[in-house]
Amino acid sequence: MKERKLSLKSNKKIALVYRIHSPEAVRMAKKVAEKLKSKRYDVFTAPEQKAIAGTKTVVSSNELKDMSLIIVLGGDGTYLRAVRLLRGHPVPILGFNMGSLGFLTSHPVSEVFKVIDETLKNNMVTEQRSRLHTSVHLKSGKKVTFDALNDIVIERGSFSQLISTSVYFNKAYVNDIKADGIIISTPTGSTAYNLAAGGPILHPEVQALVVTSVAPHSLSSRPLIFPDHHKLTLKVQTSSAHLIIDGQKVLDLSPDDEVTISRCEKDHLMIRKPKFNFFNLLKEKLKFGDRYVTGA
Repeated sequence: MKERKLSLKSNKKIALVYRIHSPEAVRMAKKVAEKLKSKRYDVFTAPEQKAIAGTKTVVSSNELKDMSLIIVLGGDGTYLRAVRLLRGHPVPILGFNMGSLGFLTSHPVSEVFKVIDETLKNNMVTEQRSRLHTSVHLKSGKKVTFDALNDIVIERGSFSQLISTSVYFNKAYVNDIKADGIIISTPTGSTAYNLAAGGPILHPEVQALVVTSVAPHSLSSRPLIFPDHHKLTLKVQTSSAHLIIDGQKVLDLSPDDEVTISRCEKDHLMIRKPKFNFFNLLKEKLKFGDRYVTGA
């Protein structure tokens, strides 16, 4: 993670992404739009959601690359939707939590106007967060690609049997994993599904990815951490599996399909307050370091 002083584009285009099924988020989006318009900013509603009154509608994801800033009002799922819409374009995202945990949308919504003002004054910083690029070679010969900020998961889904997957690092065989699923996580995503499955927490500055099995059929199966400047390949051995990218099912996998994972060439840009402390976030969201005393 590289922290740099924020420097917004010279244009005054700002797009809003809000939690779709939350009336509270819709109301806040309207207030934010009114505030920005009073400052003579051009406000846009991002694709895949109902337009906020008084804003312009972004028709396609490709138009988002011209934005100076994207403001997210919602939970981490809403933030990840904004990242997907960007498709790798280097536009910074400012997230406000209107969900549950809020690791990505870490700014409290109670400070929304104060933080936005500081952002527009370039008093905030940007963090570069690594992303994962996934290339899937299907046995049919077709190739498809996907990118993820949090994680890539191969899971059995509704199928009753465990899935068996062979893991290779730089074409060198690592081992076979038989489990309900396999999570390949970035440092950013290490506090999400990876953590719930018993994987380690990685500091955002670590240049690595972690592979964690979900309910493995072996006591010796443990999370593995790999440097992210090499490629990881997974070959599905069982009859069927699902490929999940940042919580979204994108593909059904069959035997002999290959999933190759590497670090994206373009990092994600996340807006933070200066001197952001990652460990304070862990304490706030996960009660990291707290001692629990049970009654006698």
